Amino acid sequence: MSFHFLKNRVFLRACVRSYATELSTAPIKPSIYGQPLFLSHSHLIKSEELTPGIHAQEYEDRRRNLMNRLPDNSVVVSLAGTVQYMSGKIFYKFRQASDFWYLTGFEEPDAAVILEKNHSARGFHMTLFSSGSDSNKEQWDGASTTFNDARKIFQVDDARHIDDLLAHLRSVIPRYSNVYFDLPPSRTRRSTKGTTKSLLKYLSGRSESDVVIESLGKARPKPLAPEIGRLRAIKSPSEQNLMKSAADISGRAHAKTMRFTRPGLSEAALAAHFNYLCSLSGAQRLAYVPVVASGPNALIIHYTHNNQLISQEELILIDAGCEYNGYASDITRTYPANGTFTQPQRDLYSAVLSAQKALVALCHESSDLNLYELHRKSCELLRQELLQLGFHLHPGDLERLYPHFISHPIGIDLHESDSFTRSGSLQAGMVVTVEPGIYVPSSPAFPKHFHGLGIRIEDEVLVGKDHPVVLSVSAPKEIVDVEGACQGLLGLEPL
Repeated sequence: MSFHFLKNRVFLRACVRSYATELSTAPIKPSIYGQPLFLSHSHLIKSEELTPGIHAQEYEDRRRNLMNRLPDNSVVVSLAGTVQYMSGKIFYKFRQASDFWYLTGFEEPDAAVILEKNHSARGFHMTLFSSGSDSNKEQWDGASTTFNDARKIFQVDDARHIDDLLAHLRSVIPRYSNVYFDLPPSRTRRSTKGTTKSLLKYLSGRSESDVVIESLGKARPKPLAPEIGRLRAIKSPSEQNLMKSAADISGRAHAKTMRFTRPGLSEAALAAHFNYLCSLSGAQRLAYVPVVASGPNALIIHYTHNNQLISQEELILIDAGCEYNGYASDITRTYPANGTFTQPQRDLYSAVLSAQKALVALCHESSDLNLYELHRKSCELLRQELLQLGFHLHPGDLERLYPHFISHPIGIDLHESDSFTRSGSLQAGMVVTVEPGIYVPSSPAFPKHFHGLGIRIEDEVLVGKDHPVVLSVSAPKEIVDVEGACQGLLGLEPL
């Protein structure tokens, strides 16, 4: 019996013991709400939390901060997401609309919230619209939150059926001069009996945003996303902890996938293994379609076919991250399929790594940099590194070798908030990626021994006052650590 076989048996027994202990101590209670809550899922959520890791009071603070930003005589209308369908009645796993979830923590589809600014002690009036309790539907889809529970749990002043939304809008909107509203990311909804008055169904047949404006009467809505986006840009301590957990799950999955890799496997097998590892650690889904690019496939920035076989001396670029309790992670690592870098691979990897580490070090508030300036710095650093490797760069060559931007904000969404401005200075509490890369095509303009190499190294970085915090530190990136992970010397701790 081999050592590796015995080691794997011990590892599996440890995992079983760990999970059996956790499950045996968790109270088994019926799911009586439309989402996990402490009363039904105390193994996932603590007593004061509304969603895992986020207290109910934090959601209230978000709403208050939003309404305090808005002028008097303002009303906010935010729509939940809808179930999306692959084909016929085959639906995708539901994910809530990000801004709606940020404000409410409510995880059921086909819902809406209206926040009306007033002079009460709270500062606003909150009305939640949802499907409520439906015994026939619950037999098929599980429990949903009753209107009474919505008032108590989600701190709403009024809870109503979603079918009442359109009529309520028509009565409320004319009273306000500042109407903040955004269309949800998708308005597709399958027709179902008994919801003929639903605004969401009403919207589904029309693709133009004019429909919403018409439903709001004569009001001219102002975009809501930029207002919420400014709040979402700075992560609270609770959000930072969740993002650290998401990055740690993804980082360890990267390390273990390096160990799992061997020539002859398919890119799809690596993608599946990464997904499995993240799920086993508690992630709800991948944050995006993973890039698993072997050899020259890595020159395609968003390569997601993942359908080639891995060859002996190729590099593999994996750009993948999970979503954990509502927050995304985004990590890219590049490593040798056989566990050892060739000299050209090592040289080019070292160049990208040197630039990446220098750029990460600049991600703090006192640097007074914005993302445009960080990108310009990345171009300068990569140019210097390439010149030292013998590249003769002419105008336009660097853009061919490094065609993408250096960074993007990340949080609830993979690319956090379209309203984030690259020209604004980095602020403590922001989380951004730092992802320089070099992609060398088979062109006589570039040294032949680098042809077909694509290398990107991406970390998630929490911006601090005077120094950065790398959230994705569990993903190996130093050459000695990458080779160690590939050879089974790192990344074998239990999940």
